[in-house]
Amino acid sequence: MLSVAAFPDHRHDHVACVDGALDAADRLCRDRGARLTQLRREVLAMVWNSHRPVGAYEILARLTPEGERGPAPPTVYRALDFLLREGFIHRIETRNAFIGCVRPEAPHVVEILVCIACGRAAELPGERPLRAIRQTAAHVGFSIESQTIELAGRCAECQGGSVRDQGRSRAAG
Repeated sequence: MLSVAAFPDHRHDHVACVDGALDAADRLCRDRGARLTQLRREVLAMVWNSHRPVGAYEILARLTPEGERGPAPPTVYRALDFLLREGFIHRIETRNAFIGCVRPEAPHVVEILVCIACGRAAELPGERPLRAIRQTAAHVGFSIESQTIELAGRCAECQGGSVRDQGRSRAAG
């Protein structure tokens, strides 16, 4: 499992973060008998390159050197589809963009925090079962196959303090 803070601070080793995601994808593809082609690997690296959601056309632009012809849009979409199917990335529906998955080992409920001020996004770490939703869905005969919850708000940095400072001010108030 990748170890990533929800919203990393300035001390975050981003190179290690990206390398960890690529290493995990390599290992999981080998274990699953899937092919992590060079293009898929490049697209995954671009998604992990920042903690802001990245769209398909932004990825396409980064893959195309100035003045040269790059891959066709369907090629990038196929790479993104593969990465989604394998659980290496998540799609943020409200932004039509993608972020890296911090727990690609197995399917899980996805809860994504999106900062409306700085644009960063983060997957909440750890499984948070949503029993009431699952029970209600089962009660009406609905079988949930995937679940993504997007929560919009402001990260601690955009609120003017660290997570630790935010916790202290809430405890004091």
